[in-house]
Amino acid sequence: MAAHIGASAAAARAHEELYSYWASLRKGARLPGRDDVNPRDFKRLLPTISLIDVFREPLDFRLRLAGTGLYSVYGREITGRALTEVYNSAAAEYWRDELAKVVEERRPTVGVHNLAWRGAGHLSILWLRLPLASNGRDVDMIMGYDAVVGVRGEAMSGIRAA
Repeated sequence: MAAHIGASAAAARAHEELYSYWASLRKGARLPGRDDVNPRDFKRLLPTISLIDVFREPLDFRLRLAGTGLYSVYGREITGRALTEVYNSAAAEYWRDELAKVVEERRPTVGVHNLAWRGAGHLSILWLRLPLASNGRDVDMIMGYDAVVGVRGEAMSGIRAA
């Protein structure tokens, strides 16, 4: 139990660190854009950072970049793939809904995603999604951070948002 609490606390600190960095890039109500983000500023988090392209009409998403640490989570390279190429239909719909919230509300979201769909029900991802907008207003990219933590499968079954 202590290891679980330690991992969860470290994940929460990483989320806070990345959120604070993102918030520091804002200029009033204007969202930061991809050009404002310097990966050297959060180098230790890069292995599980992702960049997700936002397509409009219809609204859709593609993983532009997935850090090397995500390969072991997904069991393959997911860079360049659409949600439906990475997840089963239920999980793809979950992510589509969560990412749409980021786009529509223009604000960060956070949640928990259990890895039972990968046969690893004892692991979950504590995720953070941060909106980026090249014009400061319309979200055209989402920066993600995923922290993998061990949990009891029965305590966190399925997929849910926090």
